[in-house]
Amino acid sequence: MGESVVENADMTAGQSPAQPAEETAGDGFVHSPEPVRPRRRRGFALAVAVAVLATAGALTAAALGLGGAEQGGTEQSTLPPATAEVTRGTLKDTESVDGQLGYGAATTATARKPGTLTAGPDTGDRITRGKSLYAVDGAPVTLMYGATPAYRDLLEGVEGPDVQQLEKNLDTLGYTGFTVDEEFTSGTADAVRAWQEDRGLDETGQVPLGQVVFADGAVRIDSLAARKGDALQPGAEVLAYTGTERAVTTELDAADEQVAKEGAKVSVRLPDDTLAAGKVTEVTTVIKPAEAQGQDPETKIEVVVSFADDKGRKAADAYALAAVHVDFTAETREDVLTVPVAALLALAEGGFGVEVVKGSTTTYVPVTTGLFADGRVEISGDGITAGTKVGVPK
Repeated sequence: MGESVVENADMTAGQSPAQPAEETAGDGFVHSPEPVRPRRRRGFALAVAVAVLATAGALTAAALGLGGAEQGGTEQSTLPPATAEVTRGTLKDTESVDGQLGYGAATTATARKPGTLTAGPDTGDRITRGKSLYAVDGAPVTLMYGATPAYRDLLEGVEGPDVQQLEKNLDTLGYTGFTVDEEFTSGTADAVRAWQEDRGLDETGQVPLGQVVFADGAVRIDSLAARKGDALQPGAEVLAYTGTERAVTTELDAADEQVAKEGAKVSVRLPDDTLAAGKVTEVTTVIKPAEAQGQDPETKIEVVVSFADDKGRKAADAYALAAVHVDFTAETREDVLTVPVAALLALAEGGFGVEVVKGSTTTYVPVTTGLFADGRVEISGDGITAGTKVGVPK
């Protein structure tokens, strides 16, 4: 999983990369096999790639002829099978994970008082501020906008952010006679009575728990948990809803939480390979129960990604539900020199090098490695500049 590169990641710590067995020649000496170049695989692997490449260093000493060479290496007359140029640019370490295109994570609406479900929406319906989500005993339960869920009765004398949230909705819906603040005054009660009259509710001037549902904005009905005529008890699930904007939901391992901060920029690859700009809008830690007895629960990071512009939203609208890929950027290095990972060679004295090609000769040059990503590695070393040719396998 991911776009970074792991060198020989199938090895355990301390093991050397797979290579031909050493052979004992007639002179009685043990001869090492030919140089082994790193193999590639995708995944978060900065430390792992470096550690595994280092392990290979002692095993390739004889083949590279660098055991006692001075800095700069030994010139060779045999050219490598292919070459690649050192390039300068931006290197990004990304992790690509599977995601589901839809409308984001669903929220469950539950009954807050006993009664009979007398009306409800259909799956896919969109409900806006001031409209009914469902009805219990003939009384509509109204959707209003706000981040704080309803948790108590609201009546004259009560104070708090939830009061201000209610008053903002009443004001937006056109009711007057009060100040939008955290105090439920007699003016607020009068506005509530006017609203209740318009909704066909008892005109009490109070908003009992269960008469309104607060959501972040307009909602789309995702699924129904109860049917018309069902008896409801407090806490019973009635329906589940999402936002109305297209979004992608995905999961990360808990160890990768650092790449999924709210507001982080990501890329979404749609089924037709269109790349759309995205932004992390919600991050939630989820504990998943053990699948079998004796196993531990699993901690996951659930991430909701929204589309950052109209171009991405329009492209996503071509699909109702679809499997997509989300690329999270773990690290970015700008204006650095890079080569293909396959160009790296392990040196006998430790560390890494590249085979610099000049005309018909080559020189092994020690280099310092940095970020591994997207099949390339950041390097620096004496004489290494953009355009330098290095040896690579075919």
